[in-house]
Amino acid sequence: MHKFVDTHTHLFVEEFDTDRDAAVERAVVAGVTRLCLPCINITSIEPIKAMCEKYKGVCYPMIGLHPTDVKEDYKSQLSQMRSMLAGDNSFIAVGEVGLDFYWDTTYRQQQFDALEEQIAWAREFDLPLVIHSRSASDELYEVMDKHSGESLRGIFHCFSGDADEARRLLSLDGFMLGIGGTLTYKKSILPSVLREAVPLERIVLETDSPYLAPVPFRGRRNESAYVPQIAEFLSEIYNVSDKYIAEVTTANAESVFTKMIQL
Repeated sequence: MHKFVDTHTHLFVEEFDTDRDAAVERAVVAGVTRLCLPCINITSIEPIKAMCEKYKGVCYPMIGLHPTDVKEDYKSQLSQMRSMLAGDNSFIAVGEVGLDFYWDTTYRQQQFDALEEQIAWAREFDLPLVIHSRSASDELYEVMDKHSGESLRGIFHCFSGDADEARRLLSLDGFMLGIGGTLTYKKSILPSVLREAVPLERIVLETDSPYLAPVPFRGRRNESAYVPQIAEFLSEIYNVSDKYIAEVTTANAESVFTKMIQL
């Protein structure tokens, strides 16, 4: 069986309250043997840590403040997270962090401030960044380009841009593109973008479950067990075997999440 890493799955959220154990078991049976859990806000940390305690060697925690959760109390949340990060060696990444101007720009400047602080954590603790971006690609690139000489690494989660955007992001050494279920959608431009501009050595797999389920599960709740469906589409795009996709994307994930293979 091929072994995969789901680099981005929200298995701790309420959508899995009725069958969380079964969802983890289905993932492992499908060969998705390591599951990386991105943090959304301060209240995410307890359920994430509980999952990682229960499924040691399968689930791995991140810590960070999602840009849509940057509100009036963002400084307090960041302060608490910084203390947790300093006192807990189990976090494998700072994430998910970033910029999101799709729904609301009320806290636009605060999103920039929060991102800068969390980039500083990544440097201080030698952790990768898992970065969310929506309706903010130019602004995000400007921020990240300022830090391009600082030996940062990470993942641009749920990449869905065009070839020019892919090239721009991949000009930042040490960063991968997270590819998930949207790759499989009929109107997706991702297949042509990947062929044109993205080496397989710069891709990691993700589900972003419970969101964005791949074909043939589109419209249902997504889960980590569906990673092989994404790999199957990638094997057709790159004209290589599913086994090769598994090997390369797993190696890519390990190169980003170096602490994951140490724990």
